[in-house]
Amino acid sequence: MSATTTVAPPPHRLSRRQRQLLFRLSLYALLVIGAAALIIVADWGKIGRSFFNLDIASSTFPLIVTRAAKNTIIYTLGSFGLGLFLGLALALMKLSPIAPYRWMATAYIEFFRGLPAILTLFLVGFGVPIAFGWRFPGGTIGAGIVGLGAVAGAYMAETIRAGIEAVDKGQVEAARSLGMTQSRAMVSIVLPQAFRIIIPPLTNEIVLLIKDTSLFFVIGFQVKEKDLFTFGRDIANDQFNSTPLIVAGLMYLAITLPLTRLVAQLEKRNRASK
Repeated sequence: MSATTTVAPPPHRLSRRQRQLLFRLSLYALLVIGAAALIIVADWGKIGRSFFNLDIASSTFPLIVTRAAKNTIIYTLGSFGLGLFLGLALALMKLSPIAPYRWMATAYIEFFRGLPAILTLFLVGFGVPIAFGWRFPGGTIGAGIVGLGAVAGAYMAETIRAGIEAVDKGQVEAARSLGMTQSRAMVSIVLPQAFRIIIPPLTNEIVLLIKDTSLFFVIGFQVKEKDLFTFGRDIANDQFNSTPLIVAGLMYLAITLPLTRLVAQLEKRNRASK
């Protein structure tokens, strides 16, 4: 009498879609567990007193808007304007057929992109007056704008150069065939198209400069010249409370978030136009 053997059914395997769903649910679970742990462990009373004291926050107004935020915007625009001028000049030098111009532009770009911005500000703010006995117009603020503009120019130069090289060379050749000089073709045809391409990264540079103005503290400020970070830090030190720094951070966000949304819209428009 022969015994009958039964074959076990193959184990059920999850489909690819089910595995992806399980993975997502695991990530959500980890997020919820982490958030719950933070909520349970954190001392919310101490956090509220140290970082979200409404009385101290209200004491920073209106000066944090009328003085500190205004100064931050002025320093940003000054540094950006200088950086854009330097960046354009350096980009054209780097694309020049004259080798020494290319060497000087490359040396400048690599030097200032390699140094920390805070060190550049220190060298410009204190090194130049010591070495040459000459002070920048506007005192420490002028030195800060020049130092930050010098750093921004090095980064913008590469952005502008990439934008110029992205323009179809056939358009320049067509302009030259119509009798335009190289410089006229560059100004009339190449640069307008290049700047249209690089508007998003240049707007990002403005956002970075807004935050980098917080480094101006290294060269010193008068009371009326304080930027957002220095204003918030000094009040926080006086009050022994971190709420003013939170208020300053919110002011930075109020300035930068609209710019980041503008960058996103510009990039979306550029993609749609291609």
